[in-house]
Amino acid sequence: MALFFIALFEASWFPLPPDVLLIALCVGAPKKSFRFATICLLGSVIGAALGYGIGSYLWLTPTGDFTGVAQFFFDSHIFTTASYQNVCDLYEKWNFWIVYTAGFTPLPFKLCTITAGACEINFPMFIIASLVGRGMRFFLIGGLIWKFGAPIKVLIDKYFNTLATLFTILLIGITALVLGVLGDDEEEASKSVESTTSEQLMERDTTASDIDTLITIEPCDTLDL
Repeated sequence: MALFFIALFEASWFPLPPDVLLIALCVGAPKKSFRFATICLLGSVIGAALGYGIGSYLWLTPTGDFTGVAQFFFDSHIFTTASYQNVCDLYEKWNFWIVYTAGFTPLPFKLCTITAGACEINFPMFIIASLVGRGMRFFLIGGLIWKFGAPIKVLIDKYFNTLATLFTILLIGITALVLGVLGDDEEEASKSVESTTSEQLMERDTTASDIDTLITIEPCDTLDL
């Protein structure tokens, strides 16, 4: 139960990540690693929904000013106004990927969950991104300990966050490249359609002009026999 509530609170306001307790429990009982990862995931996703609710209903006044709840977060140094504004700006383009990145990497997840609610990003997409990001993180930790046992803990402590960050950067980079290529193809196809349409319109204009010319030509005088 402690793991569930730590994961829940960490996703909305608590400063300490649940990874420490998750690793300790998995090392103590490697065969239960996936069970612990599932408990951690459920708590974290419910906490993400709670954080979304804080951002959606308790973060801004009707006039757009920060509420007392928001000021408490800033004054307590849970995160800063600059960090909040930066994430808001990123959400305009990378909404799914911001949530996923914060869920999988060591970025503060609560910052992204609360900001997601304040920015009113799509809630089902938000939950899916949370499930994917948090699920990959917790089940990867649980899976490594289940497979290799306690000795892997040292490597997880040293390198897991770095490798998770590099993997996320690579994944987002590949996705952006693919979307860019697809976008270029769609743009070329659109230009081709516009060009074809323009040519067809020009041909129609030419044909119409020729018809008008024929109509306006006076008939030849009838020959006198």
